[in-house]
Amino acid sequence: MQETEWIKSLIESEQKMEESGIVDMSPDFDIEKNLEYETISLLNKLKDLLIDSTTVYNKLRGAVTGGIKIYGISKTKADFMVFRNGYKLFFALKKPGIISIKTHYHGNDLLSQQTEALDQIGQEDLIEARMGAFNEVIWTFQEQPINVEHLVKHYFSRFVKQSTK
Repeated sequence: MQETEWIKSLIESEQKMEESGIVDMSPDFDIEKNLEYETISLLNKLKDLLIDSTTVYNKLRGAVTGGIKIYGISKTKADFMVFRNGYKLFFALKKPGIISIKTHYHGNDLLSQQTEALDQIGQEDLIEARMGAFNEVIWTFQEQPINVEHLVKHYFSRFVKQSTK
């Protein structure tokens, strides 16, 4: 559980000190490790919210074909993609503290009729971490703090519009 990981780390550090008899006075907080952990946690939260949105969308839509699917990407820590009608929306850990969101399309020339959608295909948006007071990780887009639920609503809505046949 995310809320208690830092406490577990304190206990492990204390136990190592008791076993070795050596007091470690160096700062124990590893910013890079924490940033990777927070990035993976955000990716997992985004995936969970998108799964919820996809489930509701597919259920309400009711059609047998044309449903939205979500796939994890193998050999990654938390990357995933949303898929429908040749459209892929990727969420990937670019590096600790940076999440890449990018749309790909593999299909016929129908896309050429949708110039707005064409402009967004291949565009990479970056969600970046900024460190706040007391090592709080604040997620931003174009240097503005984000609301995760609004981020999901934005990308899910855009994906549905782009991937409509």
